[in-house]
Amino acid sequence: MSFEQIAWLPLCAGLTGVGLLLSFLGMRRRGVLAGLRGVAWSLLPLAAYLTGALPTLWRIGTAIVGFVTGVALNPMVWAGVALAGLSAVLFVVTGAVRGRRLRTSGAGRGAEAPAGGAGAGGGGAVQGSSGTRPLPRPGAAPADPARPAAGSGTQPMARPGAKPAGKPAGKRAASSDDDFSEIEDILKRRGIG
Repeated sequence: MSFEQIAWLPLCAGLTGVGLLLSFLGMRRRGVLAGLRGVAWSLLPLAAYLTGALPTLWRIGTAIVGFVTGVALNPMVWAGVALAGLSAVLFVVTGAVRGRRLRTSGAGRGAEAPAGGAGAGGGGAVQGSSGTRPLPRPGAAPADPARPAAGSGTQPMARPGAKPAGKPAGKRAASSDDDFSEIEDILKRRGIG
């Protein structure tokens, strides 16, 4: 059957009419958004006829059908499809191996202490209940976690009648239980939970 043998206007108008009817029913069942999406799809056949795009779409369709039938019956084409599949598999495998290497090399660098980082002058780190913290530098006075060092400037002066800005820097590194209690407090203030 050729393109000229088909009565395209009645076919496209019929498809649009049926689509609009189904879109109306879909809108009543599934909502306005689904109905409007159905209307958009329904208008495409008539729009393709009116813009003159149907001959191009016909040629594309016949080319695809010709390609598929040629693939099904031609062993040379199947060899090409197999090579294309092998190429795709190789791309996926090499990408996965490359990503794994990047992840393992990045994790290996993160586990070692950096040469010029915070642990270089302090001599390492201590693992405690509140996480990892740097060791004090030799000759420095031990820091009280509840009170910032003198002259550090981390505690601004409080204004009269103002709410505290937050916890001091030493108390921010509290255990995970304190973090959860803070979250619970916030949720209670908002009326959740």
